[in-house]
Amino acid sequence: MGAQLLGQFDPQFRTYMKQTMALYRRVFETGNAWTFLIDGTARSAIETAMLSLIEPGERVLVTSFGRFGQLKTEIARRIGAEVKVIETDWGTVFPLERLEAEIRAFRPALVATCQGDTSTTMAQPLDGLGDICHRHGALLQVDATATLGGMALPVDAWKIDCVTGGLQKCLAGPPGCGPITLSDAAAARIYRRRHIEEGLRTQDSAPGAGRIIGSNYFDLAMVMDYWSDLALNHHTEATSMLYGARECARILVLEGPERAFARHALAGRAVVAGVEAMGLKVFGDKRHKMPNVTGILIPEGVNGDRARAALLNDFGIEIGTSFGPLHGRLWRIGAMGYNARKDAVLPTLSALEAVLAAEGFTLKRGAGVDAAREVYREAAA
Repeated sequence: MGAQLLGQFDPQFRTYMKQTMALYRRVFETGNAWTFLIDGTARSAIETAMLSLIEPGERVLVTSFGRFGQLKTEIARRIGAEVKVIETDWGTVFPLERLEAEIRAFRPALVATCQGDTSTTMAQPLDGLGDICHRHGALLQVDATATLGGMALPVDAWKIDCVTGGLQKCLAGPPGCGPITLSDAAAARIYRRRHIEEGLRTQDSAPGAGRIIGSNYFDLAMVMDYWSDLALNHHTEATSMLYGARECARILVLEGPERAFARHALAGRAVVAGVEAMGLKVFGDKRHKMPNVTGILIPEGVNGDRARAALLNDFGIEIGTSFGPLHGRLWRIGAMGYNARKDAVLPTLSALEAVLAAEGFTLKRGAGVDAAREVYREAAA
């Protein structure tokens, strides 16, 4: 990101943009022509997609199994969509049979879901959901902010119409831009809507004039024109962020996505083995746990905030808390991106043991680290 700045229309910079698009096609496992970056954090990519795919009054089905289902619900309602939210207990996910029944009954234009919701540490199975959506006339949008680069997400094979990601999780980069990929059907919908809106702008009193997109900066049709060979001026590209995003994708492709997925899964298994050996309980349905984030129920008698502060102040290790109904009940340990490695996992478990002992929690010292090391030894055998 410290490389020399170039103008957004500099021929060399346009080459970098094309390289970035090609790299992220490999990250997303897609042939989608429309694979590029949104300037802004991962949330900006989610909002850009929903704002450009949904018209006021259209039906949107949101699957909510954590905080980020709530986020997509809020965005869709702000747009003026007719929103139906289906929920499941935090710590669980949706069976495909229930999703198909809800889609068949509601007939949405768009289904919005997460692959992994870090607030609950759960990962929603997606294989087959694209077929269900298309069978009932809906597009499928997936928020992969916390899973892109850390879990398999074959966009084309799973027939997903729109996926957005973030750099700061499994891709091991800084926050500041959101990779996005769009199917031909999603792109056609975006451009078709733009043609309708252009007609409405000349008819201020026309019925439905309120359908005009409410944002210029987050108008995907305009952003796509900038990224296309037309290179139409829309915004000043965040050139340094593009350098960083390109490097994140280059490193993932160099490692090999399958090896990256296996590395994240191994780190997750090691964390689970370690905390369970300490006598702690992992939160939620372990069959559907995200590989890169582990939720741990805070044991009775332990001050969760004080323990987190001790980890940070005494050991330089930050772990998360959670939100909503899980606030104060859960710790979350992320082993993702560059930190999905043995020499990050083992010191974290060792430090957690020390902090728990200081809190008066009874445990066998060294058991957590030993259990995690055994997971790594078995994987290397």
